[in-house]
Amino acid sequence: MKFIRYSKFKGFDVSSINLGDLMEALSDSLLDSGFDGDYYWTRQQREKDTSLDALRRALLQALIEQGLIDEQQIKEMLAENEGKFKGSLLEELLNQLIERLVEEGYLKLREDAQPQQQMRDRIQGGPGQVGEPLPRNVHFEVTEKGLDFLGYKTLRNLLGSLGKSSSGRHDTQHLSTGVEAAAASKPYEFGDTINMDVNTTLLSAIKREGLVVPLNLEYSDLHIHQCDYQSSCATVVMLDCSHSMILYGEDRFTPAKKVALALAHLIRTQYPGDSLKIVLFHDSAEELPMAKLATTQVGPYHTNTAEGLRLARRLLQAQRKEMKQIVMVTDGKPTACFLDDAASSATGRTGSWERGSRVGTAAGRRLYKNPMGLDPFVMASTFREVQACRKAGIMINTFMLASDYYLVEFVKEMTAMTQGRAYFANPNNLSQFVLIDFLKRRRSRVR
Repeated sequence: MKFIRYSKFKGFDVSSINLGDLMEALSDSLLDSGFDGDYYWTRQQREKDTSLDALRRALLQALIEQGLIDEQQIKEMLAENEGKFKGSLLEELLNQLIERLVEEGYLKLREDAQPQQQMRDRIQGGPGQVGEPLPRNVHFEVTEKGLDFLGYKTLRNLLGSLGKSSSGRHDTQHLSTGVEAAAASKPYEFGDTINMDVNTTLLSAIKREGLVVPLNLEYSDLHIHQCDYQSSCATVVMLDCSHSMILYGEDRFTPAKKVALALAHLIRTQYPGDSLKIVLFHDSAEELPMAKLATTQVGPYHTNTAEGLRLARRLLQAQRKEMKQIVMVTDGKPTACFLDDAASSATGRTGSWERGSRVGTAAGRRLYKNPMGLDPFVMASTFREVQACRKAGIMINTFMLASDYYLVEFVKEMTAMTQGRAYFANPNNLSQFVLIDFLKRRRSRVR
């Protein structure tokens, strides 16, 4: 007689895990900014680990935090393989979880080519044995779908916490895609948004044809709702990635990146006519593609606010939008600026100088750096760019992650010049301030 013996499964059910909740738990790991407690002393930027081993460690930590697996289960799965992770049931289950994330489009894997020296050693019998297969060098990347999902989760949590008394249409934790009607409907014209007024459309056809089945609809019967006019807006988010963003015992850059992801999702889903660009500023400034935002880390740089404003202004002037604004997230004072060689020679200043070509700027410009206090030379260069933004009709909203008296006065003076707004926040409430300010400033009513 054949018997079937059942035993207790000591792992976890991979197929029952909610990938959305898992991605939310992985957000801090996937958006890692290079925060390190020893960074202040070493001043060295560690490279982001995108290996499969790093992903497995992050997944295991996320599973533990969600209560899907405990320390005892881990010990039991490793004990069956003599305490080794390689070849254990735990490794197999984590690999299956990675396969699910790849199949659903949240992550993608890429395999780096093996170095030529290792290939020659393998063929010639060098350090390794001849014919012994080399380990595959596989790395993971967050896909556009994964980035969009992280932005959605952040946006939902932020807007859901605002409550019904706050501004905007999002009065619960669920996103709404409906459109409110503010006036009587009108006949449809080519180019109008198809927000169909079904009742008026059917009544128009019935008046013409009578109550018959099937009902014949003509082009003239189509009516659409008239709603509040929403002006288009071009936004540039300036992210300070100087070394101070991960100093003083806290990571300030990761919350700033989450803000950019939330704003990108907000624009894509609720305001498709708007545009959003990301600018990183440090010694210099450059535009950052949204796809690379998750892997961006801070560096041992100074704060060249003037160059960041200059690049943001150029990007906004190229946009044909009714409203233009800069959202600057920073935690420090300007400590650097660029000058051409002629101007730098005329100043006679003896501060720290550096050729601009070393930081990716045009030849003939030099980088002046002075991290001590509010350098009048650097401040004058910064305020010139602020005035240029004001002349171009660009509003500057500043979110300062510090509360020093001289920084508060600097931000107040800068925002007053462009009639913008200044917020003094911390990493815990930064994203709420950004989103509230964006929603308040982008709507206008046309009568």
